[in-house]
Amino acid sequence: MFPLVELPVWFEISTFVGLTVLLLADLAIVARRPHEPSVREASIWVTFYISLALLFGLVLLAVTNGDYATQFYAGWLTEYSLSVDNLFVFVIIMARFQVPRKLQQEVLMIGIIIALVLRGVFILAGAELIERFTWVFYLFGAFLVYTAINLVRGEDEDDYEENALIRRLRRVLPLTSEFHGSKLRVKTGGKSYFTPMLVVILALGTTDLLFALDSIPAIFGLTREAFIVFTANVFALMGLRQLYFLLGGLLKRLVYLSYGLAIILGFIGIKLILEAIHDNSLPFINDGQPIDSVPTIPTWLSLVVILGVLAIVTIASLLKTRGEKQDAATPSAKDPASNGESTSPTDGV
Repeated sequence: MFPLVELPVWFEISTFVGLTVLLLADLAIVARRPHEPSVREASIWVTFYISLALLFGLVLLAVTNGDYATQFYAGWLTEYSLSVDNLFVFVIIMARFQVPRKLQQEVLMIGIIIALVLRGVFILAGAELIERFTWVFYLFGAFLVYTAINLVRGEDEDDYEENALIRRLRRVLPLTSEFHGSKLRVKTGGKSYFTPMLVVILALGTTDLLFALDSIPAIFGLTREAFIVFTANVFALMGLRQLYFLLGGLLKRLVYLSYGLAIILGFIGIKLILEAIHDNSLPFINDGQPIDSVPTIPTWLSLVVILGVLAIVTIASLLKTRGEKQDAATPSAKDPASNGESTSPTDGV
């Protein structure tokens, strides 16, 4: 089950401070020189963030014990794989709003920070809910199994539909018809207008929150420690914008990714249900008493399953698409404004 030791307060504070400084520094770098990263630049940054996550797991191992490190690695891999799947939708959002290529990196960075703040609130709420009502694992587990079935049936496609917040903003806010660099607000003719940049950033942030409805319950199936849940999310989202530019047309080659995610989510869903039966009572099960004899799935086995599934679906996808002509268009190249010119995001939307 889950370890009883507590994480040192100094370690949690140091981690939050370090991650905040890192995110602010990353944001400052992007804001200072908006550009489209080269493959080499994106590769370096993706390698850096992956190495940082691996190093953090080793630090957890040294500071606490192997259980926390295993939980972190399993959670980070799950969140990272789900984040890669989310990149398909980010591609659609960028194309739909016709974001100029040189501005896409900044848009992604700010959108990811908004997503982290919203996920933080979601994680705190989820942790409190689990602490008070552990039977909620039944709901989490059933939801994950349901999501896995929809993925297999192809009912969880990556088509982007504006959520209610974005639709409302587009109706009530005075918006310009074109981008003005990275500005969120400009003055024209003595009147203030918001730019499409604001809508795009909110679209990325709030859409990611919808994805969190799958990913947050999944990681709570691997650990009940809110700190581990949050840090796994941070490390999964950091470097996501560079991964967006690095993968480019390779995203289309991951044809079996949705099946792999379905297996992972279904597996964690079953794990949650078994944990709930083991720890909780229901009137129609065992005379309302928890069933201690029900086996639970250890986190190390979850980590092995996640690694194995991701490796198999990646290799199978690349073999399946081997020899096929790769789509030359990167995510930004699908954007009609990829030449950097300002265009109206309202045309044809």
